[in-house]
Amino acid sequence: MHMADALVTPAVGTAMYAVSSVAALYSVKKIKLEDDPKKIPVMGVMGAFVFASQMFNFTIPGTGSSGHLCGGMMLTALLGPYEAFLTMIAILLIQCLMFADGGLLALGCNIWNMAFYGCFLGYFLIWKPIMKKKMSKNRIVIASILGCVLTLQFGAFSVTLETLLSGVTALPFSLFVGTMQPIHLAIGFVEGLITAAVLLFVYTCRPELLECYEREEESSKYSFRKILVVLSLCVLIIGGGLSLLASNNPDGLEWSMERLTGDTELEEKSSAGIWLEKVQEKTAIFPDYSFKKSDFVMGTSVSGIAGSVLVVILCIGGCYIFKLFHKKTKKKHTDITSV
Repeated sequence: MHMADALVTPAVGTAMYAVSSVAALYSVKKIKLEDDPKKIPVMGVMGAFVFASQMFNFTIPGTGSSGHLCGGMMLTALLGPYEAFLTMIAILLIQCLMFADGGLLALGCNIWNMAFYGCFLGYFLIWKPIMKKKMSKNRIVIASILGCVLTLQFGAFSVTLETLLSGVTALPFSLFVGTMQPIHLAIGFVEGLITAAVLLFVYTCRPELLECYEREEESSKYSFRKILVVLSLCVLIIGGGLSLLASNNPDGLEWSMERLTGDTELEEKSSAGIWLEKVQEKTAIFPDYSFKKSDFVMGTSVSGIAGSVLVVILCIGGCYIFKLFHKKTKKKHTDITSV
């Protein structure tokens, strides 16, 4: 659901940069108040996991479309809304600059559509209320599916609103909504199943990693370190291997555009958008997750691994550069890193 620059005007793109920046600054403030440095390695590893998973497009049967994980709901269940939101920003920023996935002008829109709803609405409207009484496997499955479906519906609807405000007449609002919402309903359901599977694995092996979990007497089966190692191996497998098996069908947004315009892309018309596209051409080391001017299949694997490593570096490095956490830790979280 990464929007291209041709779908937004500079005015709409700038406005969405502004609101996304406000949410990011608020998140930074809340993280500093929470001061839980144990989340730093989780931000890095899970950020890389979501990045790699987004490279694997799954086919939506009977539609000719495909979808991929957004990841906001998964991250917010593990990190809380504020750390999850900043992690998603790191993912989307790297995708935009290094892989030309989503426009630079539209980056603020993509952060709002793909990160804000999943991280904030997913946590405060779905995850926290459902887990309020007691966490269980059934509740995790319900929260995962409901959260992914709901937040993806909000994201898809926001895309249509942003194109409406941008005056993209090639995508009539009512028809665009009528194609975007149903296909993203199906994509959200599949993402919910994937999210549930990952969170159930964490719940079984190391439930303390999940937000809203109240520690009981029994100890976890595996250490914090082992869980991170397993998830890191999954990143390498997905980014370096499974990404090669991704569906070639257009994703939900491209599929909707193709049904209305006959093409998965629109031509950029604004001077600002054209200039930013040229900037993106220079920053994109692996355009479309492949080597430049090459169809060598291993470009996808290299892109997946390189991008995942960069997400880890940006997430962890950013935490230290901006001093989001302090060395002093809260007592109630010391059990997380016990081995």
